[in-house]
Amino acid sequence: MNRPYILTIKSSDIYEIDNIKDVNTLKIKNTLTYAIVILFWLAVWQLIYIYVGRDILFVSPLTVANKIIELLPTAKFQEAAIYSLFRIMSGFISGTAAGVLLGVLTEKIKTADIFLRPAQILIKTTPVASFIILALVWIKNEGSIPVLISFLMVLPIVWSNVSKGVESIDRDLTEMAEVFKIPFKKRLKGIYIPSVMKFFFPAFVTSLGLAWKAGIAAEVIVNPNNSIGQQLRDSQIMLQTDALFAWTTVVIILSVIMEKLMLLLLKKWGSKYVS
Repeated sequence: MNRPYILTIKSSDIYEIDNIKDVNTLKIKNTLTYAIVILFWLAVWQLIYIYVGRDILFVSPLTVANKIIELLPTAKFQEAAIYSLFRIMSGFISGTAAGVLLGVLTEKIKTADIFLRPAQILIKTTPVASFIILALVWIKNEGSIPVLISFLMVLPIVWSNVSKGVESIDRDLTEMAEVFKIPFKKRLKGIYIPSVMKFFFPAFVTSLGLAWKAGIAAEVIVNPNNSIGQQLRDSQIMLQTDALFAWTTVVIILSVIMEKLMLLLLKKWGSKYVS
């Protein structure tokens, strides 16, 4: 005689199922919220277009979408997007690396802080336009200027926040680690990185957005070949408002995509350090 099959469900399994349902529901709600917000602002955009009533001054969302679709397969679009991405991300990555090094250095060595802190204040307070104009005088390679400007926008933000992160490290924990002779690698993972990441993460997000804005602004002024800035400037000169809006939208989309990718990489590496 076959024995009856008894299904046992633990309370922890039920909680896990409920938790998954809650997460899925939250994701659906968030997606719907984002969709509604986007539709709302597209509607506002369309209403402004109707009110202005002149395509040379303001174009509709549909016109911009069609222009982007028209630009996507062209070599001009692809080259401009790739070169601008390379320039700005080069400045961002190098500025982040330099900011981390200087943040640790100036916090650990007070003499370095005394001599280097004025440079941080100078970079932070000088207008972007001044840096671009000075760079035009000093640098012959126009394509290098957006890299430099992105670098300078990122450097003081990361520098300042990393310095605060190093300062916030619990001295009692570090002393205890030294007493018990805990290896430096374990101290780095368990004490130093968690303290610094809380300050580094917001600096990373903020500086990435600033790097994009400043880098594209530099391209518009400097006008290097194969750049989004050059396309924006040409569109303005030739009164191609649809192209001007399309390239501006492309900048926003690329900025969002790069921010999501960089945050994904950062969270994958340091998610346990960021609440």
